[in-house]
Amino acid sequence: MPKITPPQAIPFRKMHGLGNDFVVIDARRVVLDLPQPALARIADRRFGIGCDQLIVLEPSAKADATMRIFNPDGGEVGACGNATRCIGRLLAEEKGADKAVIETRAGLLHASLRNALVTVDMGLPELGWSRIPLAGTEADTSRVALDVSSIDARLPGWFSAVNMGNPHGIFFVEDNAAFDLAAIGPKLETHPIFPEKANISLVSADGPNAFKVRVWERAAGITLACGTAACAVAVAAARLGLASGEIRITLPGGSLVIDRDATGRVIMTGPVATSFIGTIAPSLLADAA
Repeated sequence: MPKITPPQAIPFRKMHGLGNDFVVIDARRVVLDLPQPALARIADRRFGIGCDQLIVLEPSAKADATMRIFNPDGGEVGACGNATRCIGRLLAEEKGADKAVIETRAGLLHASLRNALVTVDMGLPELGWSRIPLAGTEADTSRVALDVSSIDARLPGWFSAVNMGNPHGIFFVEDNAAFDLAAIGPKLETHPIFPEKANISLVSADGPNAFKVRVWERAAGITLACGTAACAVAVAAARLGLASGEIRITLPGGSLVIDRDATGRVIMTGPVATSFIGTIAPSLLADAA
């Protein structure tokens, strides 16, 4: 296949799920050869196009496409629920179908269209200590003791841990709006108990089977929505007996509905949209290669 390298122009599509936004580059018929600084430049909201994650589509022998996910610093991660819904709609509509299969580092993910909404089977959550992973003495991951008095004494002295293709630390609080997430998020993300860092969610009850969630994403910061965090919160709430069945997760960018099938797989439903399409100018990446 032909290779795309700077300073060639690169077509892209800008998509979002609840304001969680992505630059999508289709590299299924070309080889995309961009170094980490170039990926970071594209994601930069002042010097580039701007996005929460950069998505690169590549060929797959098992699915409609392989989805690779890069954080704004150019580092690669394993999962992104909102991006999976965006790519699910893109691939399904491309082949004139209502379903698509996406290969990711977290496994094969199945998406289906429901009119304006997209449903994605996010797979089984990882709940084991070493699978999340967590450091220290192994314990019950639904309620992990943690001294956070030096970070914010109002936080509970425990959190729930879930891996949904990436690690999540979930703190249930009375009012998540009362916390300075920009201040405590990076401290919790990089806490030694998370050897691979973690996405941090502050969660408050919002009625029966409903929660309000604010998320600090590792390497990305505060985002309007995070699909894997919504899934992780629903799993944690069910494990703690706080909710069951369909659970509505409301994030700053909008709401997602999370359910579990008979085997325990996490099913996420919500809207997606394409904002615009364009071309990354060679000048943007000329000094970032």
